[in-house]
Amino acid sequence: MATFSDLGIKKNYIKSLKELGITTPTEIQEKAIPTLLKSNRDFIGLAQTGTGKTAAFGLPVLANVNSENSNVQALILAPTRELVQQIKKQLFKFTKYNDNKIFVEGVFGGEKIDKQVKALKRATHVVVATPGRLIELIEQNHLNISEVDTVVLDEADEMLSMGFKKELNKILEFTPNRRQTWLFSATFPEGIKKIVKTYMSDTAIKVEIDKESLVNKNISHHNIPTSINEKLGVICQLLDRKDFKRGIIFSRTKAGVKTLAEQLQDEGFEVGALEGDMTQKERDKVMRAFRNESLKVLVSTDVSARGIDVKDLEFVIHHQLPEHLEYYTHRSGRTGRAGKRGMSIALTVAGEGQKLHEIEKALGIKFKVVRM
Repeated sequence: MATFSDLGIKKNYIKSLKELGITTPTEIQEKAIPTLLKSNRDFIGLAQTGTGKTAAFGLPVLANVNSENSNVQALILAPTRELVQQIKKQLFKFTKYNDNKIFVEGVFGGEKIDKQVKALKRATHVVVATPGRLIELIEQNHLNISEVDTVVLDEADEMLSMGFKKELNKILEFTPNRRQTWLFSATFPEGIKKIVKTYMSDTAIKVEIDKESLVNKNISHHNIPTSINEKLGVICQLLDRKDFKRGIIFSRTKAGVKTLAEQLQDEGFEVGALEGDMTQKERDKVMRAFRNESLKVLVSTDVSARGIDVKDLEFVIHHQLPEHLEYYTHRSGRTGRAGKRGMSIALTVAGEGQKLHEIEKALGIKFKVVRM
């Protein structure tokens, strides 16, 4: 079994990792870190959320920074504010025992731009950003990325499905041609292939984790056949069970999320809603309550759940099957993390058998039918 030292990680980082309870590299870390430390080639890493991708690209990013050069040397793009904050926090923790300080800044929408402009006036080596806010800062001349050596696209498929294609193209055009691009994604749709073809070298190294199984092996998949009118009753029955402590219920629309959350609250369940019409303040309040476990269950749209990384979620319920296949991967990947077991439960109505079969075939999974 490889250790972080075998992978080429220096002692100061190993000490920080140990403190964070990270002692054995995951598969993506084992395959990515030695390559990213040594070579300056482009890299494509296909791996699920929750497999340790932040350390897989974050440790090499930090190791490659020259702390005496105050220019921005690495750029990490992520789809949501939550994910940006999470990556920034983790990189900061990794550098705890560094002799030379590496400065990491996070920039994202939903917060006053002036505060971020002020922070960027200090020496900044690594910028973690959402694509929209980054472009604002570049166009207003608050950020210069012409010296960037490394661009990391994290959860690239999520960024595309959230409509950031134009922004990504623009950012990659702003950065120097000599830069290396590291792309991490859970799925590999057409849009990603296009980015790879346009902005990445033909000699890019591609690593795919667990190719046979696109979905985490620790997750069991269940199908409960029901009807539209009975769905609420089924969810209440599930939430009443002792082993259903914490989880996320997915609904396709904002209106669906609001209605379902209100219905469950009326039934006496402690649930919070996450949907696109909420202000950032409301969203932060719900996420705080969910993280400190005063809220046990979230009802969310696919877009609003992006970038959420909460440990120990026992279940995911699909109030409706997702529109796109990769959404099923992202939804179910919220549970069964860090070696724990999780359940993904799809509530289906008559006529959805074909769609269920397509998910099984594409993802190599098997739904166990449960009758309530």
